[in-house]
Order: sequence, then structure tokens, then C-alpha cells
Amino acid sequence: MKHQNKGILITGGTGVLGRQLTRLLLDKGYTVNHLSRRPGNDPKVKTFLWDVDKGKIDKQCVDGIAIIIHLAGAGIAEKRWTDERKKEIIESRTKSIGLIYDLLKGKEHTVKKVISASGIGYYSDRGDELMTEDCPPAHDFMGECCIAWENAVNEGKALGLDVLIFRTGVVLVKGEGALAKIDIPVKLGIGSALGNGKQWLSWIHHQDVADMYMFGMEHETLTGVYNMAAPAPVTNARLTSAIARQLKRPLWAPNVPAFVLKLLLGEMATIILGSTRVDAQKIISAGFEFKYPEIEGALKEIYG
Repeated sequence: MKHQNKGILITGGTGVLGRQLTRLLLDKGYTVNHLSRRPGNDPKVKTFLWDVDKGKIDKQCVDGIAIIIHLAGAGIAEKRWTDERKKEIIESRTKSIGLIYDLLKGKEHTVKKVISASGIGYYSDRGDELMTEDCPPAHDFMGECCIAWENAVNEGKALGLDVLIFRTGVVLVKGEGALAKIDIPVKLGIGSALGNGKQWLSWIHHQDVADMYMFGMEHETLTGVYNMAAPAPVTNARLTSAIARQLKRPLWAPNVPAFVLKLLLGEMATIILGSTRVDAQKIISAGFEFKYPEIEGALKEIYG
């Protein structure tokens, strides 16, 4: 079922994923609007301005829109987790979608569905246990952030909207995000696993992320929560050695001790030392096919 030539509104459209998804949508003949804090520079995209903190939003942003894709949010790993930063991380996700819902309550609109990012931080550090969408959330900062995020998005159901949430794993993109941090020591020839190296990392290739959003848009009946991670999670040690093989670099023998990472990163070290192994079966059963189900193939394409 195709939504042909319907309008799509993206929050967080200027981020890495937002840019990729925008290109994909334009190529497929969709109309794309962005909600942004500053004017856009892509002539093919209409950019509407909003200021979440001040509660300001251009009311025309939803005109002719069928689907809202909510990707906005302050970067989780960009800055140290002070109390102020934690508040910013959560509110940039929750207040933003709330502002859109407040707008929809007050005007005639054609919006049918909201597709939102969430994170596998919902499960947080769970050792070797395989996490399905029904597993209970963790109650550390990452877990609480994802609970608040999903609850805010689910408010859309009361407005009669279909809601689809993707709990996203670690997105692998060349020179961006987590991969850019993980591969630097490898490139310098001093790469090694982090902590004990046994912690699971649920990753996904950026192309599969964009494709899964398209899949969610083109399948109207797809609602609820889905894990967005490749079907073969890897341990930190295996990821590091796979990167080293791909870059033809030696691996340095000892692992980087956990205490060093905690000193460097503080509470944020849970992102690297935590073990989250998620199950992709639900989205596969819905008919989605991964282009990059295995880490070797994904890294080969990325480092090409």
C-alpha cells in the first residue's frame, strides 16, 4: 500500500538520518517538509520554523501532511550528562512532539500517522538476555528517557493517530556517531575492545534505518513498537576486530579498562559498557528485509 504523493513532515530532518531519509523520500516522489530551528537550504524541502523551548511553531507545517516522522532530539553522546543536559535530552524529544500534538488539537488536518524514533536504551544494560519489544524497560537514565519519549509520542493515539515507534540500535554511518568514536583508536593502530569486550552491541546499517522508515510509511497497518536493529548483534570485541580487519589494522592486545572509560565519560560510560542484545524478529515477521544483516557486510559497505 503506497501513500502516493502525500506530504511528510520530518522533525530532526537536518540530522544524519533526517538528511538521508529526506533524499530517499524525494526520490520516491513524496513532498517533504522540515520543522527546524533555522531556515533550510534545500530548495526541494519546505522548512517551517519552531522553537520548542518557547512553545512556538509555524501552524502551516502540517498542511497537506499525512505522516509525521519524529527524529528530533539532543544528541545522547555529545556532551557529559549533567542534570541540565539530561533534562535537555529528554525534553528535546518529549516537548517537541507535544508541541505538534497541541497544534493538531486546534486545527483541521490530514495527519494519519506518526512514526517516531526511540532507543534500545529503553532496555539499557541487560547482559546476555535477548530483548524483545515486550521486555520491561530499565530504570536508569537511558531507560527513563526512552519511557518518557515513547509516552509523549503515544499521546497521539488519543488524537486518533496511528503510532509507530522504532527502538533504534547503534546506527553505523561512516565518519558519524558511534562508529566515528569507535574506529579512531583502530585507525591509529591502538584499537582494542572496551571494558571486558563481552558486552553486546545492537547495531544497524544506516541504509536499513532509512529503509525501515520507508517500510513503516508504506505499510499503513504497521503500528506499535518495533526494535530497529540488525538480526545479528555483536559483542564489543567482535565489532572492534571486524573494524580492524576491514581497515587492515592490527589490534592492540589489552582491553581499555572500564574504570578509564568511567573516568572519561562519567555516567555516559553505560552507553559503551552496557550490554544490550535486541531481537529483530518482530520487524522481520512483518515482512522487512535487511540489506545488511551481518556486521562484516555492513562495515564493508561503509568503509568500501
